[in-house]
Amino acid sequence: MGLYPDIEPYDHGMLDVGDGNRVYWETCGNPLGKPAVVLHGGPGSGCTPSFRRYFDPDAYRIVLLDQRGAGRSTPHASDPATDMGVNTMKHLLADLELLRRALRIDTWLVWGVSFGSVLGLRYAQTYPDRVSELVLTGLATGSRAEVGLLTRGLGRIFPGAWRAFRDHLPPHERDGDLAAAYNRLLESPDEEVRAAAARAWTDWETACVPAPPRSVPRYEDAAFRAGFARTVTHYFAHDHWLGGDEVVLRDASSLAGVPGVIVQGGLDFGNLLGIPWRLREAWPDCELTLVEEAGHNAGALGIAERLTAATDRFRW
Repeated sequence: MGLYPDIEPYDHGMLDVGDGNRVYWETCGNPLGKPAVVLHGGPGSGCTPSFRRYFDPDAYRIVLLDQRGAGRSTPHASDPATDMGVNTMKHLLADLELLRRALRIDTWLVWGVSFGSVLGLRYAQTYPDRVSELVLTGLATGSRAEVGLLTRGLGRIFPGAWRAFRDHLPPHERDGDLAAAYNRLLESPDEEVRAAAARAWTDWETACVPAPPRSVPRYEDAAFRAGFARTVTHYFAHDHWLGGDEVVLRDASSLAGVPGVIVQGGLDFGNLLGIPWRLREAWPDCELTLVEEAGHNAGALGIAERLTAATDRFRW
């Protein structure tokens, strides 16, 4: 079957997580159902109503949240006054635990897309007793190789778009860490500099999508672009705040006993680095399914159906 019908939350709120941050959350489906938490991508993209549809609403208590600085959480990363120093992996993990306890949930299924898979994997490695299963798509692990592929490696496949992306930077920044260089522009006191950098970053992300859809409507919103690009480069330039390279892959053995399903587009460029296969090899309780015609898109034909099948399998 495909996605479940649209539903509305039965409860929502703003959770004070400290550091002046308030995280938006909502719950929908069955209040007595199996708890599941949805982790959006980006980082910094925020949750969308479509994420509610990957779960049987009669079987699941579905929790969605906007991570720090994203979506409806405050303060938003698009505000240059927002302190990004308190938006790190450590903070996001603590926020999840605070929300779990606030909602009086013992364990929950963790569903993550793109950066949400990095966050979900690290959360399960840090709190394995709180995760019943993992369902992941658009797999990423936060390694330097993955950031290098996105910011440089794909230039061989999309040379024109990549030159525009690189050449937006000052000449002395073009041979170094491109994510860090963009982050410096996005932290500029000059509003025009920030806006132009956010547009250049999202233009590149749109250009290197390997399969339809080839446009991202939210990228046409200036505030979304500003917050998204600022947050992505903040994480990319700092090893995703994991404390080193390939940390998630290094610690994959700690996922033993946690059942997992990865539904991956066959055209997802992360596959060029072998990340899904490396993770599956290190995590024996993981099942990997490839959807050959799809890319990095949870809503793609074939991916959506298999993600729903996975949550159906794990429901009570």
